[in-house]
Amino acid sequence: MKSNKLMIHILLSLGALIMITPFLWMISTSLKTFGESMQVPPVLIPTEWRFDNFAKVFETVDFLKYYVNTIIVTFGRTIAQLFLCSLAAFAFARMNFPFKNTIFIIILSVLMVPPQVILIPNYAIMSQLGWIDTFYALIVPGIFSAFGVFLLRQFFMGIPKELDEAATIDGCSWWGIYWRIILPISTPALIALGIFTALASWNDFLWPLVMTNSENMRVLSIGIASFQGEYSTNYPLLMAGALLSTIPMVIIFIFLQKHLIAGITLGGVRK
Repeated sequence: MKSNKLMIHILLSLGALIMITPFLWMISTSLKTFGESMQVPPVLIPTEWRFDNFAKVFETVDFLKYYVNTIIVTFGRTIAQLFLCSLAAFAFARMNFPFKNTIFIIILSVLMVPPQVILIPNYAIMSQLGWIDTFYALIVPGIFSAFGVFLLRQFFMGIPKELDEAATIDGCSWWGIYWRIILPISTPALIALGIFTALASWNDFLWPLVMTNSENMRVLSIGIASFQGEYSTNYPLLMAGALLSTIPMVIIFIFLQKHLIAGITLGGVRK
């Protein structure tokens, strides 16, 4: 029994080491000189620690502007998606209306459509609305998620319906049940969806690349890509920018990982 546990811990440690190695290499490269980053064989620990690479990131491009734009887009998408997806999930989980299951299946079918397929139609819509190179184009198309509806619906279905009946007897409306009862006890699922949404928005590259033209509307993912040259790439600056953009998501995950795991676990076992 002890040998089995030891083997499991060894395998988990090896898996953790494999997963964290790219992150450690990114930190190491961000502190190297350009010459050391191109050295063969590679050097893991820099001989000269270049902390000024992080300052050069802000000097080379308007990195602070990219940061602010990314925060605005991520915050807007996350808050709107939590609200809209929770409303839709509440309707599918707690209310009865015609063709409920059919509509839910149609919404889930969106998950089978690759985003690249609808890229051109979405661009045409944004162009007709005059939203190209604006925050509207970056935020509005991402405020709803079929996955978010599915995740929250599964969680809401596990909440006893006796709570709805008791609230109705006390004179509570559907909105009151949603706002005062369902949402307060659904914190783990909401945090899980919030983390997924924020992470996807923070790392989104293709949509902001297509929707923005000016430097003022660029986000971090595009800003980091600008460090990649046509013939040579300044890898220390590239990795410094990548590290700076990664830190907020890592911090969020560290503080909210318990809620994330609880939301996925509790939401995934509902029928």
